[in-house]
Amino acid sequence: MPLLRVEHLKKYYPAPSPLFGPKRFVRALDDVSFELNEGETLGLVGESGCGKSTLGRALVRLEDPTSGSVLLNGTDLCALRGEKLRKMRGRFQMIFQDPYGSLNPRMTIRQALDEALRLVRDNAARRKGEGNRTPESLLEVVGLSRAVLDQYPRELSGGQCQRAAIARAIAVKPKLLICDEATSALDVTAQKGIIELLGALRREQGGRLSILFISHDISLVQSFCDRVLVMHRGEIVEQG
Repeated sequence: MPLLRVEHLKKYYPAPSPLFGPKRFVRALDDVSFELNEGETLGLVGESGCGKSTLGRALVRLEDPTSGSVLLNGTDLCALRGEKLRKMRGRFQMIFQDPYGSLNPRMTIRQALDEALRLVRDNAARRKGEGNRTPESLLEVVGLSRAVLDQYPRELSGGQCQRAAIARAIAVKPKLLICDEATSALDVTAQKGIIELLGALRREQGGRLSILFISHDISLVQSFCDRVLVMHRGEIVEQG
């Protein structure tokens, strides 16, 4: 069974409509269906405005889909609310395009990582000793020095900040990592470092980490991903 199965996912936004006319909608996602296997890296490409980021946000429930289902290990995330959804969030995480915007500017990197680690302190796996990660060990995994712990996001370079965001995402040992244009705001050298880091994280977890890699850079996706989905106007129009 696939780790992630998306079935007929739709997201419509209200659009300006005539006073006495029918309601109009912008179809950001229009009947999207695909599967992602355990340990697979799936690329998602398409032009700006085609719905890639909306799809990523809908998968992690930052956007509530209009209809459809998102099945993670057979559990429909679209049907979860409140505490049940919060408990599931440890199984999936998202890395955003703007690392400065995704980290709290009032928190040091240590505080941001501590906040993520608190989410898993009640997890049974941690009580058995499998989740004994610390802020220091997380930074070591992503290739940052411990000196970064007491710095604020504004004091870091774009590449360093994105690595810190990745450290926060992997703190809960997710099964699914969604990267939304995670390298597009970085220079070429930093991009290469992030791609190598994601590959190393897959190997560290024994190839069990699944990644949905959203990008407009087809050559980058071809070099990194196992399969590719092509999106156009809210629909998956090609895959291979």
